[in-house]
Amino acid sequence: MKKFDHILLFKTNCSTGADKLMLQCLMQQDGIEEWNLDLDDCDYVLRVISRTLNHASIILLLNRHGYECCELI
Repeated sequence: MKKFDHILLFKTNCSTGADKLMLQCLMQQDGIEEWNLDLDDCDYVLRVISRTLNHASIILLLNRHGYECCELI
């Protein structure tokens, strides 16, 4: 069975196209291979693929820029 611990899922308050554009800049960070924001989901789910970053580092990144973000379990 494969482990998917490099796929990080978050509930966010990034609810607009403008928020998604801001995330596009923020997700240029080293260590982020891919990312996706689902604006159609009520939790505005952010999916990040990274083999080097953890949930805490992504949460801190978004919080520093005024966004709410928590790990989806």
